[in-house]
Amino acid sequence: MSVAVVIPARYGSTRLPGKPLLDIAGATLVRRVWALARAAEGVDRVLVATDDARIFEHVTEFGGEAVMTPESCRNGTERVCAAMDAMNAPDDIVINLQGDAPLTPPWIIAAIANVLRDAPKLQMATPAVALAGQTLSDFVAAKERGEVGGTTVTFAVSGDALYFSKRVIPFMRGRIEDAPIYKHIGLYGYRLETLRRLNALPPGRFEQAEQLEQLRALENGVPIRVVEVDYCGRTPWSVDSPADAEMVAAIIAREGELPGVAEFL
Repeated sequence: MSVAVVIPARYGSTRLPGKPLLDIAGATLVRRVWALARAAEGVDRVLVATDDARIFEHVTEFGGEAVMTPESCRNGTERVCAAMDAMNAPDDIVINLQGDAPLTPPWIIAAIANVLRDAPKLQMATPAVALAGQTLSDFVAAKERGEVGGTTVTFAVSGDALYFSKRVIPFMRGRIEDAPIYKHIGLYGYRLETLRRLNALPPGRFEQAEQLEQLRALENGVPIRVVEVDYCGRTPWSVDSPADAEMVAAIIAREGELPGVAEFL
């Protein structure tokens, strides 16, 4: 049973065109995310799925594996599925790793790979981190100010997701300190056949309302195992602007490179 990590890397970002090729502390964004996947235990193959020859050539130059996918792909899930189809890949487990998250710890990627490898009947898995203390207070305050970023998830005793929302769920009738709030990390692991099934389905009502692709799975009865993980003191950050790139560089300068990543940069 093999594991492939696929990194969607579209050139034409509306907020930051050419984002995958943005330099961050001496390495491009796409190379940094590729290095995270390479450093993750239990990963057999890492693919960059792109729609642009410049990204394809850059990945090839630094020794990575890239595949061209159609510009018509509407989201990362479609691009990951197109990449697997184009490569005629036999990989049983596919992990969709966001191309704009260069501080995702490799152990989180490994956790998703391991849970799918260890439980062959699981169709899909995704990580979440418990929020507490000042982190929780800051997150709730940001939501109250109207910020859209950040998704929360609730899950059953089995670990299977009940619902994902851009709102803070569950609703807190008591003290915020006692609320079981879990922030979803936008990384997904699938069986290849599950990925293809979801990609063939039309967008669901709740998916369209929340603008969250993972709700398509829940609306169609596909269980998603939520894997609780820990950042272990590391600071996560995504890149959507030049200011974000500067923040990531500052975090790296302060905390150092993530374990195992430097050898791939």
